[in-house]
Amino acid sequence: MENTEKPIKNLPGPRPKRSFNFYWIYGVIVVMILAMGLFNFNSHVVRIDISDYDNFLAQGDVQGIIVNGDAVMVTIKKDSLEKEVHKKRLAGVTLEAGAPQYTFYIGNNPQMQQQVIEQARAKQVDVRINPQNDMGKEVLQWVLFFGAIILVWMFMMRRMGGPSGPGGQIFNIGKSRAQVFEGGKSTDVTFADVAGLDEAKEELQEIVDFLKTPKKYTDLGAKIPKGALLVGPPGTGKTLLAKAIAGEAQVPFFSLSGSDFVEMFVGVGASRVRDLFKQAKEKAPSIIFIDEIDAIGRARGRNINMGSNDERENTLNQLLTEMDGFGTNTGVIILGATNRADVLDRALLRPGRFDRQIFVDMPDLNERIAIFKVHLKPLKLDIAVDVEFLARQTPGFSGADIANICNEAALIAARRKKSAVEKQDFLDAVDRVIGGLEKKNKIITNEEKRSIAFHEAGHATVSWLVEHASPLVKVTIVPRGRSLGAAWYLPDERHLTTTEQMNDEICAALGGRAAEEIMFGKVSTGALSDLEKVTKQAYAMVTMYGLNDKIGNISFYDSTGQSEYSLSKPYSDHTAQVIDEEVRHIVEAQYARAKQILTDHKDKLTALATQLLEKEVIFKEDLEVIFGDRPFGHPEEKPKAIAAENGLGLPAPAGAPAHKEDNTTVA
Repeated sequence: MENTEKPIKNLPGPRPKRSFNFYWIYGVIVVMILAMGLFNFNSHVVRIDISDYDNFLAQGDVQGIIVNGDAVMVTIKKDSLEKEVHKKRLAGVTLEAGAPQYTFYIGNNPQMQQQVIEQARAKQVDVRINPQNDMGKEVLQWVLFFGAIILVWMFMMRRMGGPSGPGGQIFNIGKSRAQVFEGGKSTDVTFADVAGLDEAKEELQEIVDFLKTPKKYTDLGAKIPKGALLVGPPGTGKTLLAKAIAGEAQVPFFSLSGSDFVEMFVGVGASRVRDLFKQAKEKAPSIIFIDEIDAIGRARGRNINMGSNDERENTLNQLLTEMDGFGTNTGVIILGATNRADVLDRALLRPGRFDRQIFVDMPDLNERIAIFKVHLKPLKLDIAVDVEFLARQTPGFSGADIANICNEAALIAARRKKSAVEKQDFLDAVDRVIGGLEKKNKIITNEEKRSIAFHEAGHATVSWLVEHASPLVKVTIVPRGRSLGAAWYLPDERHLTTTEQMNDEICAALGGRAAEEIMFGKVSTGALSDLEKVTKQAYAMVTMYGLNDKIGNISFYDSTGQSEYSLSKPYSDHTAQVIDEEVRHIVEAQYARAKQILTDHKDKLTALATQLLEKEVIFKEDLEVIFGDRPFGHPEEKPKAIAAENGLGLPAPAGAPAHKEDNTTVA
């Protein structure tokens, strides 16, 4: 399954114009109000003290005054302006003919005001008294003040109401956050854009077809499924299938995530569920898609910290009631997606709520070919690129992994200034995705490098000489990511694994440490990832798969996930001791077997390690020169069906090599 992304068009062209933001007007108004309070716009009037006015009056410089409430405006005679005292005070001030030059304040004191008027008249000064009417000014000031507060409040509330605001829609806290696709709005993704998983598409196409032509089904008495749950590993295309349904269905499509119901306030999640279904009922027939539904659908009673009065459980209860409660939701179909179906509540999975569970698995060989064809369309490819070869090199890869590989290959080709993406670019991209970035400049001593070379040569030798180990692709001692070296394999795609196959895998994984002990008489911490893998695999053989004679046909594996909340083991202390002894016996027996194989072929091991030190990277063809044809070689050594298995017997990580050296140092 792939995660199709539309290419960005017209990137070098002109950027789209930004729409005008109305909040700039609010900002300008606030700045103007602050400026009016902070600055004096009467720049042609100089403020003085009343004592300065008394001196000017005594010297006969004052021509007239204007009494305006608590302020007095002073006009100086034209001849007196030539005096040094006035030139100094009025320097840099723009003087207007006949306009006052000074002002002073006497406060709201009628006696003081009358005294100033009488003194001026005694000196034959022209006196004008403006009637005191500050009501309009005060009203304007209060209007502007409260207006600024209201504008700032509206601005903050709208910011908090947006999807990125810290308040998170403070007035619509209980409303649904679903994204609605209707009225021509679409995701531009259809079932034609989804490669592979024909069975899953057929199931979902039937739901879309029912909504488009319900009469074909209702005539036979059939009822539309109330819900379908998409289950599968990450990256397999569950969300992409939902996007295709939104693009195909000609009915309103509500899309949201399970975490959209989660909020810090009590009752918000249940309120949003009610509002979501209310909107869906009003626009029925409609589809609701809840991605990552395990965020609210976890089994009730498992949270030992919160107890039964958990807000998440209240949200789940409301969801169960809305999906199939006492009321009816005619024409509303629920789609869910999760990769943790084991933790979902049983009541959520029963028929009548989720009638169908559609397993979206990792793509097989043919599906990977189809996915590669989709993602290779926008790339400029070299004619030598073989799509089937690329699909065979990526067992266990998901659609998202394949999309990443195609993009990485294009980036690598561009970095190397090529005119087209070549086959080697894809192989390098696979290495980059699986192992990480090469670190050729990492400082490694000669002794460490020699130890790494024999370690990797030990893996390659044992895997070549045992029957059921995965076919080798290449061996490298170039550091990559956290690895100091790695042996890369192409795992067979198989559904079942036998005891012999698991023993051979453990033996091959221990070949590196065995080579160190044989060649140097000591071991290092470089086998950390190997020991972790074989320990998990051995415990899985004994406790999960019933592949041990002493424990017998008993499995302690709990597929319901209930055991993770249990504080006790499902077996006695004596059985636990037997399990530990059997695991140790399995690992030590395969370690001894690996040492014996390497001892018998010590000369070839040395030759391989020497060649690895010289070239740093060797391939399967180099092993054929040293060892000859593989004794238990597969006729084609090509993958066949689905996914390699890791230490737990479950599908391995996407294309993960059977061995990967970890440079973590353990004291």
